[in-house]
Amino acid sequence: MKTSEATGLRGTLPPDHALRQRLNDEVHARPPERIVAPARVKFLALIADARQRQAAWAMIAAAAARQGAPAPEANAYHYSADFGDYRIKAEFHTEFLRLKIIASGYGRGGAADPFLESPGEGADIAWLADLPGETICAIHAAVISVRAWPPSPDAFAHWIAPRDGLVGATISGGAGAAFTDLRIRDDGFERLLILDRGLSPGQVGRNLQRLVEMDTYRMLALLAFPIARRRMADLTTIEQELAGATSALVSAKEDQEPALLERLTDLAARMENLQSGSQFRFAAAASYYELVERRIDELREERIEGLQTFREFVERRLAPAMRTCRAVTDREETLSARISRATELLSTRVELSSQRQSHALLDSMDRRAQLQLRLQETVEGLSIAAITYYIVSLVGKAAEGLQVEGVRIEPALAMGVAIPVVAALVALGVWNIRRSVAKAFGKH
Repeated sequence: MKTSEATGLRGTLPPDHALRQRLNDEVHARPPERIVAPARVKFLALIADARQRQAAWAMIAAAAARQGAPAPEANAYHYSADFGDYRIKAEFHTEFLRLKIIASGYGRGGAADPFLESPGEGADIAWLADLPGETICAIHAAVISVRAWPPSPDAFAHWIAPRDGLVGATISGGAGAAFTDLRIRDDGFERLLILDRGLSPGQVGRNLQRLVEMDTYRMLALLAFPIARRRMADLTTIEQELAGATSALVSAKEDQEPALLERLTDLAARMENLQSGSQFRFAAAASYYELVERRIDELREERIEGLQTFREFVERRLAPAMRTCRAVTDREETLSARISRATELLSTRVELSSQRQSHALLDSMDRRAQLQLRLQETVEGLSIAAITYYIVSLVGKAAEGLQVEGVRIEPALAMGVAIPVVAALVALGVWNIRRSVAKAFGKH
Protein backbone atom coordinates (compact mmCIF):
# COMPACT_ATOMS: atom_id res chain seq x y z
CA MET A 1 0.00 0.00 0.00
CA LYS A 2 1.53 3.34 -1.09
CA THR A 3 1.71 6.33 1.28
CA SER A 4 3.01 9.85 0.75
CA GLU A 5 6.24 11.00 2.31
CA ALA A 6 4.31 13.38 4.58
CA THR A 7 2.04 10.59 5.73
CA GLY A 8 5.04 8.41 6.43
CA LEU A 9 6.69 11.15 8.48
CA ARG A 10 3.42 11.91 10.31
CA GLY A 11 3.16 8.27 11.21
CA THR A 12 6.02 8.76 13.69
CA LEU A 13 3.76 10.89 15.96
CA PRO A 14 0.62 10.08 17.96
CA PRO A 15 -2.63 11.66 16.65
CA ASP A 16 -2.96 15.46 16.95
CA HIS A 17 -5.12 17.09 19.57
CA ALA A 18 -8.32 18.32 17.94
CA LEU A 19 -7.32 21.97 18.53
CA ARG A 20 -3.59 21.73 17.79
CA GLN A 21 -3.60 23.28 14.31
CA ARG A 22 -6.13 25.97 15.25
CA LEU A 23 -4.20 26.98 18.36
CA ASN A 24 -0.90 27.02 16.47
CA ASP A 25 -2.39 29.18 13.71
CA GLU A 26 -3.73 31.67 16.26
CA VAL A 27 -0.27 33.07 16.98
CA HIS A 28 0.10 33.84 13.26
CA ALA A 29 -3.46 35.08 12.80
CA ARG A 30 -2.97 38.84 13.22
CA PRO A 31 0.45 39.84 11.89
CA PRO A 32 1.08 43.61 11.71
CA GLU A 33 0.90 45.11 8.25
CA ARG A 34 4.16 45.73 6.40
CA ILE A 35 4.27 49.46 5.72
CA VAL A 36 6.74 51.31 3.49
CA ALA A 37 7.22 55.07 3.96
CA PRO A 38 5.64 57.31 2.88
CA ALA A 39 2.24 56.02 3.92
CA ARG A 40 -0.99 57.15 5.54
CA VAL A 41 -3.15 55.14 7.95
CA LYS A 42 -6.66 55.68 9.28
CA PHE A 43 -7.31 53.72 12.47
CA LEU A 44 -10.67 53.18 14.21
CA ALA A 45 -11.60 51.30 17.37
CA LEU A 46 -15.33 50.88 18.04
CA ILE A 47 -16.97 49.62 21.22
CA ALA A 48 -19.45 47.05 19.91
CA ASP A 49 -21.37 44.05 21.20
CA ALA A 50 -21.49 40.71 19.37
CA ARG A 51 -24.53 41.71 17.29
CA GLN A 52 -22.95 45.00 16.25
CA ARG A 53 -19.67 43.32 15.35
CA GLN A 54 -21.52 40.89 13.10
CA ALA A 55 -23.32 43.79 11.42
CA ALA A 56 -19.97 45.56 10.90
CA TRP A 57 -18.56 42.36 9.41
CA ALA A 58 -21.45 42.31 6.91
CA MET A 59 -20.74 45.93 5.95
CA ILE A 60 -17.06 45.14 5.37
CA ALA A 61 -18.05 42.15 3.24
CA ALA A 62 -20.34 44.38 1.17
CA ALA A 63 -17.53 46.92 0.67
CA ALA A 64 -15.20 44.10 -0.38
CA ALA A 65 -17.74 42.93 -2.95
CA ARG A 66 -17.99 46.45 -4.41
CA GLN A 67 -14.21 46.64 -4.72
CA GLY A 68 -13.87 43.15 -6.14
CA ALA A 69 -11.88 42.02 -3.09
CA PRO A 70 -12.26 38.65 -1.36
CA ALA A 71 -14.99 38.66 1.28
CA PRO A 72 -14.19 37.96 4.95
CA GLU A 73 -15.13 34.53 6.28
CA ALA A 74 -18.37 34.57 8.23
CA ASN A 75 -16.91 33.27 11.51
CA ALA A 76 -13.45 34.84 11.18
CA TYR A 77 -12.01 37.21 13.79
CA HIS A 78 -9.70 39.09 11.42
CA TYR A 79 -9.69 40.19 7.79
CA SER A 80 -7.14 41.80 5.49
CA ALA A 81 -7.45 42.63 1.78
CA ASP A 82 -6.45 45.14 -0.92
CA PHE A 83 -9.24 47.53 -1.93
CA GLY A 84 -7.43 49.09 -4.87
CA ASP A 85 -5.90 52.38 -3.71
CA TYR A 86 -5.76 51.27 -0.09
CA ARG A 87 -5.55 48.19 2.06
CA ILE A 88 -8.04 47.40 4.81
CA LYS A 89 -7.52 45.31 7.92
CA ALA A 90 -10.27 44.51 10.45
CA GLU A 91 -10.10 42.59 13.73
CA PHE A 92 -12.59 41.45 16.36
CA HIS A 93 -11.70 41.74 20.05
CA THR A 94 -13.56 40.95 23.25
CA GLU A 95 -15.50 44.21 23.43
CA PHE A 96 -14.38 46.23 20.43
CA LEU A 97 -13.81 46.18 16.68
CA ARG A 98 -10.53 47.49 15.27
CA LEU A 99 -10.17 48.75 11.68
CA LYS A 100 -7.13 50.05 9.76
CA ILE A 101 -7.11 51.62 6.30
CA ILE A 102 -3.60 51.93 4.83
CA ALA A 103 -2.58 53.86 1.71
CA SER A 104 0.82 54.54 0.15
CA GLY A 105 2.22 58.00 -0.52
CA TYR A 106 1.65 61.42 1.00
CA GLY A 107 -1.72 62.09 -0.61
CA ARG A 108 -2.64 65.35 -2.27
CA GLY A 109 -0.89 67.37 0.45
CA GLY A 110 2.44 65.95 -0.58
CA ALA A 111 5.41 66.03 1.76
CA ALA A 112 4.33 69.49 2.88
CA ASP A 113 1.28 68.06 4.71
CA PRO A 114 0.87 64.27 4.90
CA PHE A 115 -2.26 64.78 7.03
CA LEU A 116 -4.16 66.75 4.40
CA GLU A 117 -5.69 63.62 2.87
CA SER A 118 -6.57 60.50 4.82
CA PRO A 119 -6.37 57.06 3.17
CA GLY A 120 -9.43 56.06 1.18
CA GLU A 121 -10.86 59.56 1.44
CA GLY A 122 -13.87 59.86 -0.82
CA ALA A 123 -17.20 58.22 -1.48
CA ASP A 124 -15.87 54.67 -1.44
CA ILE A 125 -15.38 54.68 2.34
CA ALA A 126 -18.49 56.66 3.25
CA TRP A 127 -19.81 53.42 4.79
CA LEU A 128 -17.37 53.87 7.68
CA ALA A 129 -19.69 56.48 9.20
CA ASP A 130 -22.48 53.89 9.28
CA LEU A 131 -20.51 51.23 11.17
CA PRO A 132 -22.44 50.11 14.27
CA GLY A 133 -20.93 50.76 17.69
CA GLU A 134 -19.30 53.76 19.37
CA THR A 135 -15.89 55.21 18.55
CA ILE A 136 -13.44 54.91 21.43
CA CYS A 137 -10.31 55.72 19.44
CA ALA A 138 -9.67 57.26 16.00
CA ILE A 139 -6.21 58.14 14.66
CA HIS A 140 -4.78 59.58 11.46
CA ALA A 141 -1.20 58.36 11.17
CA ALA A 142 1.45 59.43 8.68
CA VAL A 143 4.74 57.62 8.04
CA ILE A 144 7.52 59.61 6.35
CA SER A 145 11.19 58.97 5.64
CA VAL A 146 13.80 61.36 7.03
CA ARG A 147 17.54 61.76 6.66
CA ALA A 148 18.36 64.45 9.21
CA TRP A 149 18.91 62.96 12.63
CA PRO A 150 18.24 63.38 15.48
CA PRO A 151 14.74 64.62 14.58
CA SER A 152 13.81 68.17 15.49
CA PRO A 153 10.28 68.36 16.90
CA ASP A 154 10.01 71.96 15.71
CA ALA A 155 10.14 70.73 12.10
CA PHE A 156 6.97 68.65 12.56
CA ALA A 157 5.12 70.42 15.39
CA HIS A 158 2.94 72.49 13.00
CA TRP A 159 1.36 69.24 11.74
CA ILE A 160 0.37 68.07 15.19
CA ALA A 161 0.68 70.53 18.09
CA PRO A 162 2.99 73.16 19.56
CA ARG A 163 6.20 71.72 20.94
CA ASP A 164 5.10 71.99 24.58
CA GLY A 165 2.06 69.83 23.78
CA LEU A 166 3.94 67.08 21.96
CA VAL A 167 4.52 63.59 23.27
CA GLY A 168 7.27 61.72 21.46
CA ALA A 169 10.52 59.78 21.48
CA THR A 170 12.86 57.88 19.24
CA ILE A 171 11.85 54.23 18.91
CA SER A 172 13.38 50.86 17.99
CA GLY A 173 16.80 51.82 19.26
CA GLY A 174 16.90 55.09 17.30
CA ALA A 175 15.82 53.65 13.92
CA GLY A 176 12.71 55.80 13.99
CA ALA A 177 10.70 58.31 16.00
CA ALA A 178 7.04 58.93 16.85
CA PHE A 179 5.13 62.10 17.78
CA THR A 180 1.56 62.82 18.84
CA ASP A 181 -0.38 65.06 21.21
CA LEU A 182 -3.12 62.51 22.00
CA ARG A 183 -5.79 65.16 21.43
CA ILE A 184 -9.03 64.74 19.47
CA ARG A 185 -9.46 67.28 16.68
CA ASP A 186 -12.63 68.68 15.14
CA ASP A 187 -12.77 65.83 12.63
CA GLY A 188 -12.80 63.32 15.52
CA PHE A 189 -9.28 62.00 14.90
CA GLU A 190 -5.98 62.22 16.76
CA ARG A 191 -2.76 62.63 14.79
CA LEU A 192 0.28 60.38 14.94
CA LEU A 193 3.53 60.93 13.02
CA ILE A 194 6.12 58.17 12.57
CA LEU A 195 9.56 59.07 11.20
CA ASP A 196 11.41 56.31 9.39
CA ARG A 197 15.17 56.62 9.54
CA GLY A 198 16.01 52.99 8.91
CA LEU A 199 13.03 50.91 9.94
CA SER A 200 12.11 47.84 7.94
CA PRO A 201 8.53 47.61 6.63
CA GLY A 202 7.81 45.04 9.32
CA GLN A 203 9.19 47.35 12.04
CA VAL A 204 7.08 50.24 10.79
CA GLY A 205 3.97 48.05 10.93
CA ARG A 206 4.76 46.71 14.38
CA ASN A 207 5.53 50.13 15.84
CA LEU A 208 2.36 51.60 14.34
CA GLN A 209 0.43 48.69 15.85
CA ARG A 210 2.01 49.30 19.26
CA LEU A 211 1.23 52.99 19.20
CA VAL A 212 -2.43 52.68 18.17
CA GLU A 213 -2.92 49.80 20.63
CA MET A 214 -1.34 51.87 23.39
CA ASP A 215 -3.87 54.63 22.77
CA THR A 216 -6.81 52.24 22.35
CA TYR A 217 -6.04 50.34 25.54
CA ARG A 218 -5.44 53.63 27.36
CA MET A 219 -8.98 54.73 26.49
CA LEU A 220 -10.48 51.35 27.34
CA ALA A 221 -8.70 51.33 30.69
CA LEU A 222 -10.05 54.79 31.49
CA LEU A 223 -13.64 53.58 31.05
CA ALA A 224 -13.38 52.38 34.65
CA PHE A 225 -12.34 55.76 36.05
CA PRO A 226 -15.77 57.50 36.06
CA ILE A 227 -17.24 54.37 37.67
CA ALA A 228 -14.53 54.48 40.36
CA ARG A 229 -15.30 58.11 41.15
CA ARG A 230 -19.02 57.38 41.50
CA ARG A 231 -18.32 54.32 43.64
CA MET A 232 -16.32 56.36 46.15
CA ALA A 233 -19.43 58.28 47.25
CA ASP A 234 -21.50 55.07 47.42
CA LEU A 235 -18.82 53.32 49.48
CA THR A 236 -18.58 56.26 51.90
CA THR A 237 -22.34 56.04 52.51
CA ILE A 238 -22.18 52.29 53.13
CA GLU A 239 -19.17 52.69 55.44
CA GLN A 240 -21.07 55.23 57.54
CA GLU A 241 -24.12 52.97 57.75
CA LEU A 242 -21.90 50.01 58.68
CA ALA A 243 -20.22 52.06 61.42
CA GLY A 244 -23.66 52.90 62.85
CA ALA A 245 -24.77 49.27 62.69
CA THR A 246 -21.63 47.93 64.38
CA SER A 247 -21.87 50.60 67.06
CA ALA A 248 -25.48 49.59 67.74
CA LEU A 249 -24.38 45.96 67.80
CA VAL A 250 -22.25 46.56 70.91
CA SER A 251 -25.19 47.64 73.07
CA ALA A 252 -28.07 45.93 71.22
CA LYS A 253 -30.60 44.13 73.39
CA GLU A 254 -31.87 40.70 72.46
CA ASP A 255 -35.16 41.99 71.05
CA GLN A 256 -33.24 44.51 68.85
CA GLU A 257 -30.97 41.93 67.22
CA PRO A 258 -33.37 40.75 64.43
CA ALA A 259 -33.86 44.34 63.16
CA LEU A 260 -30.12 44.94 63.33
CA LEU A 261 -29.47 41.74 61.38
CA GLU A 262 -31.90 42.95 58.70
CA ARG A 263 -29.91 46.21 58.42
CA LEU A 264 -26.65 44.33 57.93
CA THR A 265 -28.24 41.99 55.39
CA ASP A 266 -29.45 45.00 53.43
CA LEU A 267 -25.92 46.49 53.48
CA ALA A 268 -24.48 43.18 52.27
CA ALA A 269 -26.97 43.08 49.39
CA ARG A 270 -26.16 46.66 48.36
CA MET A 271 -22.44 45.94 48.55
CA GLU A 272 -22.82 42.83 46.39
CA ASN A 273 -24.82 44.84 43.85
CA LEU A 274 -22.08 47.50 43.67
CA GLN A 275 -19.35 44.90 43.19
CA SER A 276 -21.23 42.96 40.53
CA GLY A 277 -21.86 46.19 38.63
CA SER A 278 -18.19 47.20 38.47
CA GLN A 279 -16.12 44.05 38.88
CA PHE A 280 -15.77 43.35 35.15
CA ARG A 281 -14.91 46.96 34.30
CA PHE A 282 -12.23 47.22 36.99
CA ALA A 283 -10.70 43.86 36.05
CA ALA A 284 -10.69 44.87 32.38
CA ALA A 285 -9.07 48.21 33.24
CA ALA A 286 -6.23 46.45 35.05
CA SER A 287 -5.65 44.17 32.05
CA TYR A 288 -5.75 47.06 29.57
CA TYR A 289 -3.33 49.09 31.71
CA GLU A 290 -0.92 46.17 31.72
CA LEU A 291 -1.16 46.02 27.91
CA VAL A 292 -0.45 49.76 27.66
CA GLU A 293 2.73 49.36 29.71
CA ARG A 294 3.77 46.34 27.65
CA ARG A 295 3.31 48.22 24.36
CA ILE A 296 5.42 51.10 25.67
CA ASP A 297 8.17 48.64 26.66
CA GLU A 298 8.09 47.17 23.16
CA LEU A 299 8.63 50.62 21.58
CA ARG A 300 12.12 50.82 23.13
CA GLU A 301 11.71 54.56 23.29
CA GLU A 302 14.51 57.01 24.05
CA ARG A 303 14.05 60.60 25.19
CA ILE A 304 14.12 63.57 22.83
CA GLU A 305 15.18 66.62 24.77
CA GLY A 306 12.27 68.82 25.77
CA LEU A 307 9.49 66.28 25.04
CA GLN A 308 7.47 64.00 27.24
CA THR A 309 8.05 60.36 26.40
CA PHE A 310 5.08 58.06 25.98
CA ARG A 311 5.90 56.42 29.32
CA GLU A 312 6.02 59.76 31.13
CA PHE A 313 2.67 60.77 29.69
CA VAL A 314 1.08 57.49 30.75
CA GLU A 315 2.60 57.55 34.22
CA ARG A 316 1.45 61.14 34.77
CA ARG A 317 -2.08 60.79 33.34
CA LEU A 318 -3.15 57.16 33.24
CA ALA A 319 -1.34 55.68 36.24
CA PRO A 320 -3.14 57.86 38.86
CA ALA A 321 -6.52 56.92 37.39
CA MET A 322 -5.62 53.24 37.52
CA ARG A 323 -4.44 53.61 41.13
CA THR A 324 -7.82 55.15 41.95
CA CYS A 325 -9.59 52.18 40.36
CA ARG A 326 -7.36 49.78 42.29
CA ALA A 327 -8.04 51.66 45.52
CA VAL A 328 -11.81 51.48 44.95
CA THR A 329 -11.56 47.75 44.20
CA ASP A 330 -9.58 47.18 47.42
CA ARG A 331 -12.02 49.33 49.36
CA GLU A 332 -14.97 47.34 48.02
CA GLU A 333 -13.35 44.04 49.01
CA THR A 334 -12.43 45.33 52.48
CA LEU A 335 -15.89 46.77 53.10
CA SER A 336 -17.55 43.56 51.90
CA ALA A 337 -15.38 41.55 54.31
CA ARG A 338 -16.26 43.90 57.21
CA ILE A 339 -19.98 43.55 56.50
CA SER A 340 -19.60 39.77 56.37
CA ARG A 341 -17.79 39.69 59.72
CA ALA A 342 -20.40 41.92 61.38
CA THR A 343 -23.21 39.81 59.93
CA GLU A 344 -21.58 36.58 61.12
CA LEU A 345 -21.07 38.04 64.61
CA LEU A 346 -24.67 39.19 64.87
CA SER A 347 -25.93 35.89 63.42
CA THR A 348 -24.00 34.09 66.16
CA ARG A 349 -25.59 36.31 68.81
CA VAL A 350 -29.06 35.73 67.35
CA GLU A 351 -28.41 31.99 67.29
CA LEU A 352 -27.26 32.01 70.92
CA SER A 353 -30.35 34.00 71.89
CA SER A 354 -32.49 31.51 70.03
CA GLN A 355 -30.77 28.63 71.80
CA ARG A 356 -31.39 30.29 75.20
CA GLN A 357 -35.04 30.76 74.31
CA SER A 358 -35.28 27.15 73.19
CA HIS A 359 -33.63 25.97 76.40
CA ALA A 360 -36.07 28.04 78.47
CA LEU A 361 -38.96 26.64 76.47
CA LEU A 362 -37.74 23.07 77.02
CA ASP A 363 -37.39 23.75 80.76
CA SER A 364 -40.94 25.09 80.81
CA MET A 365 -42.20 22.04 78.91
CA ASP A 366 -40.33 19.75 81.30
CA ARG A 367 -41.97 21.42 84.30
CA ARG A 368 -45.36 21.12 82.65
CA ALA A 369 -44.72 17.44 81.96
CA GLN A 370 -43.79 16.86 85.60
CA LEU A 371 -46.94 18.62 86.75
CA GLN A 372 -48.99 16.60 84.30
CA LEU A 373 -47.36 13.42 85.63
CA ARG A 374 -48.22 14.31 89.20
CA LEU A 375 -51.74 15.20 88.15
CA GLN A 376 -51.99 11.91 86.27
CA GLU A 377 -50.80 9.97 89.31
CA THR A 378 -53.37 11.81 91.43
CA VAL A 379 -56.08 11.02 88.91
CA GLU A 380 -54.98 7.37 88.82
CA GLY A 381 -55.25 7.14 92.64
CA LEU A 382 -58.69 8.70 92.55
CA SER A 383 -59.65 6.37 89.73
CA ILE A 384 -58.58 3.32 91.74
CA ALA A 385 -60.61 4.53 94.73
CA ALA A 386 -63.68 5.24 92.58
CA ILE A 387 -63.51 1.90 90.75
CA THR A 388 -62.95 0.06 94.06
CA TYR A 389 -65.94 1.87 95.56
CA TYR A 390 -68.24 0.85 92.69
CA ILE A 391 -67.06 -2.78 92.62
CA VAL A 392 -67.36 -3.13 96.43
CA SER A 393 -70.84 -1.64 96.19
CA LEU A 394 -71.72 -4.33 93.65
CA VAL A 395 -70.32 -6.96 96.02
CA GLY A 396 -72.56 -5.52 98.75
CA LYS A 397 -75.61 -5.66 96.48
CA ALA A 398 -74.78 -9.24 95.52
CA ALA A 399 -74.47 -10.20 99.23
CA GLU A 400 -77.84 -8.60 100.00
CA GLY A 401 -79.39 -10.58 97.16
CA LEU A 402 -77.93 -13.83 98.47
CA GLN A 403 -79.13 -13.00 101.99
CA VAL A 404 -82.71 -12.61 100.67
CA GLU A 405 -82.44 -16.05 99.10
CA GLY A 406 -81.58 -17.51 102.48
CA VAL A 407 -77.80 -17.62 102.29
CA ARG A 408 -76.31 -16.74 105.59
CA ILE A 409 -74.00 -13.87 104.69
CA GLU A 410 -73.56 -10.42 106.15
CA PRO A 411 -73.39 -7.81 103.33
CA ALA A 412 -71.34 -5.33 105.37
CA LEU A 413 -68.78 -8.02 106.22
CA ALA A 414 -68.62 -9.14 102.59
CA MET A 415 -67.97 -5.54 101.47
CA GLY A 416 -65.27 -5.06 104.07
CA VAL A 417 -63.48 -8.24 103.05
CA ALA A 418 -63.77 -7.30 99.33
CA ILE A 419 -62.29 -3.79 99.70
CA PRO A 420 -58.54 -4.74 99.91
CA VAL A 421 -58.88 -7.48 97.31
CA VAL A 422 -60.71 -5.26 94.81
CA ALA A 423 -58.37 -2.31 95.43
CA ALA A 424 -55.31 -4.50 94.81
CA LEU A 425 -56.73 -5.93 91.59
CA VAL A 426 -57.75 -2.48 90.27
CA ALA A 427 -54.33 -1.00 91.08
CA LEU A 428 -52.66 -3.94 89.27
CA GLY A 429 -54.88 -3.40 86.24
CA VAL A 430 -54.08 0.37 86.07
CA TRP A 431 -50.35 -0.38 86.40
CA ASN A 432 -50.51 -2.88 83.48
CA ILE A 433 -52.34 -0.35 81.30
CA ARG A 434 -49.74 2.36 82.04
CA ARG A 435 -46.86 -0.04 81.25
CA SER A 436 -48.49 -1.00 77.92
CA VAL A 437 -48.83 2.68 76.94
CA ALA A 438 -45.20 3.39 77.88
CA LYS A 439 -43.98 0.51 75.71
CA ALA A 440 -46.08 1.75 72.80
CA PHE A 441 -44.17 5.10 72.94
CA GLY A 442 -40.77 3.42 73.24
CA LYS A 443 -40.23 3.96 76.94
CA HIS A 444 -38.77 1.16 79.01
